[in-house]
Amino acid sequence: MNSTHIVHFRYLPMSVRVLFTMVLLTFGLAYLMAMIQVYESHAGKDGDPMLSGKDLMIAYSGNPEGTKLETALRGPMSDMLPPEKKKIVFDWLHDGAKPELIEGTIKPIMDEHCIACHAPEANPHLPNLTTIEGIQAVAQRDTGMTIATLVRVSHIHLFSITFIFFIVGYIFTHAYVRPVWLKCVLIAAPFAVLITDVASWYLTKVWAGFAWVVIASGIVMGISFTAMWVISMWQMWLGPIPQAVKASEGRLPRLGTSAQMAS
Repeated sequence: MNSTHIVHFRYLPMSVRVLFTMVLLTFGLAYLMAMIQVYESHAGKDGDPMLSGKDLMIAYSGNPEGTKLETALRGPMSDMLPPEKKKIVFDWLHDGAKPELIEGTIKPIMDEHCIACHAPEANPHLPNLTTIEGIQAVAQRDTGMTIATLVRVSHIHLFSITFIFFIVGYIFTHAYVRPVWLKCVLIAAPFAVLITDVASWYLTKVWAGFAWVVIASGIVMGISFTAMWVISMWQMWLGPIPQAVKASEGRLPRLGTSAQMAS
């Protein structure tokens, strides 16, 4: 079969194009929300509100310069305490996190501002700040995500992202893109960098520089998703039918007849 023989979007029934469009719109919104969630989860861990390589290094390998509690209060939890109470907590941490000060100084702050979420009955996956032992645990040096947490997040990430890019990639196969190798690269790239992305979560614990591989993988994934999304939507509804597709129209399956378009 000639390489120009693709079932282009314009030859698909209207119902199929509507289905593809709604899937792409939903995935597009979901991808945007995912990017916001990544930013909210990791940005600011180094004290700078912008997302940086150091933020990811701290998230995965820990912060040798601080504790888990300080990393959280300088990052995603920065709005949870007023400045004067954050200063009390930071001064306590920098002074050696003395256990005898927890009951009278630190625990009342945690009780007022933190235990609504950081209690076993509220969220068993978050550190328990209702007890002195729990507060002492987050006052230890920040070592980043545990291996158990990384494994739990990894299998969710691998399954969900594979599912998303399989569907988006399948829709994109109906687009006309030349050279063909470029189309294949756009389809394959997200799966390749998904592996490097997840692997770098673990490798960052060995060498912090792998955090930049996480960033690079995310950029490649975003470019591929955006390109497939935009090209598919454009060719499905707005752009002209490519001349090469028109030239092979007589040899294509006639999926777009008026009777079928009503289906």
